[in-house]
Amino acid sequence: MKKILLIDDEEKLRSLLARIISLEGFELLQAENAKAAWKQLERTDIDVVLCDVKLPDAYGVELVKQIKATYPLTEIILLTAYGNIPDGVQAIKNGAFDYLTKGDDNNKIIPLLYRAVEKVELARRVQQLEKQLGEKHSFASIIGHSAAIRSVITLAEKVASTSTTVLLTGETGTGKEVFAQAIHQASLRQAHPFVAINCSAFGKDLLESEMFGYKAGAFTGALKDKKGLMEAAHKGTLFLDEIGEMPLDLQAKVLRALENGEFIKIGESKPTRVDVRIVAATHRHLLQEIQAGHFREDLYYRLSVFQIELPPLRERTADLEPLLRYFQTWFAAKTNKKITSYTHDYLHALKRHTWPGNIRELKNVIERSVILAASETLTPDTLPFELQAFRTSSSPEPSSLSNFALAAAEKKHIELVLQHAHGNKTKAAELLGIALTTLYRKLAEYNLS
Repeated sequence: MKKILLIDDEEKLRSLLARIISLEGFELLQAENAKAAWKQLERTDIDVVLCDVKLPDAYGVELVKQIKATYPLTEIILLTAYGNIPDGVQAIKNGAFDYLTKGDDNNKIIPLLYRAVEKVELARRVQQLEKQLGEKHSFASIIGHSAAIRSVITLAEKVASTSTTVLLTGETGTGKEVFAQAIHQASLRQAHPFVAINCSAFGKDLLESEMFGYKAGAFTGALKDKKGLMEAAHKGTLFLDEIGEMPLDLQAKVLRALENGEFIKIGESKPTRVDVRIVAATHRHLLQEIQAGHFREDLYYRLSVFQIELPPLRERTADLEPLLRYFQTWFAAKTNKKITSYTHDYLHALKRHTWPGNIRELKNVIERSVILAASETLTPDTLPFELQAFRTSSSPEPSSLSNFALAAAEKKHIELVLQHAHGNKTKAAELLGIALTTLYRKLAEYNLS
């Protein structure tokens, strides 16, 4: 039940409004002055305040500002016996939801209360989502307890509270964007945007326009001004993923933005100033790229003020099982399947693999397993073929391996995937991780329809 606080020193008016408001299903609390109102606000989570402008111990217009400063999600509707425009304007400026004249606007109170309550509900949902987003991207959400990952988290936590530029290095799929998000979320910029761009996903001209924006008429097709991602990240964090792929001439413009906090949009002559923290990432060895003439040395030293190298998954095998449990639960919920466990052989197969694609590869493998699982337990036959080729202590002796020949196992796996894809060969090829032409060749080889 939504809670409404009515502040007015006129007892008869309070009684009248109390009956009207209570009939609408709201819970009404009352206060005869500002002092009593503050006690109610401290004790109860109030949604909307109905407040008289002239109180014995306060001026309602100023009280609006004070309440909003302490309880920003609470909406306030001011009531006055003698409405005047300056008071109404100032009340709205101070954060009031609306300003009504007693008697003349009584029929507007209930519809206005409903609109104010809707605004409060929306604001609280947004606040809850922001809280969940913050938790999702916090350092606490990073899965793993190995010494390798804990030492990296410690470094990242130390630099997060500063505005220092950070360079994240490591193999593809090690979670560099996850760390970039966590650094932003733990920084003083967390209330401002986190903007990410993959520098390898665009050509030089398109990357420049995406990063810095352009003025209308700067080139054919530029029909209106475009704000670049650098400007969109003002006061926040810009994550430059795969910065090692950025063209050399564009690197000079990024360096200027880093050093001076300004850049020039395409087609404009005056600079745009921004306050942006840069977190960059790459899987390349930038010092080698500098020697090869592919990366600017001055930009490298500007980016690598604080460098953090993320460990590959093969160096943090202690984290495999918690990651497995997390992704198993995640994809089971996503696919609406009940997957509660995995076999010893399944985990053993994961531990034997070297994971060249790191966490991204592990995530894809587990998603595939969840899709193919025929029971509540993940088993090795749901793994990609290259992960199934292992022996355990419970494996059959050589004399009984006739049914486990390489071709027979591959044929069986293709049949299983085709069955899951309901005969859709394009989908089956995608799940198998092979080209469609390769799948057709395998189907002909094994006499599968």
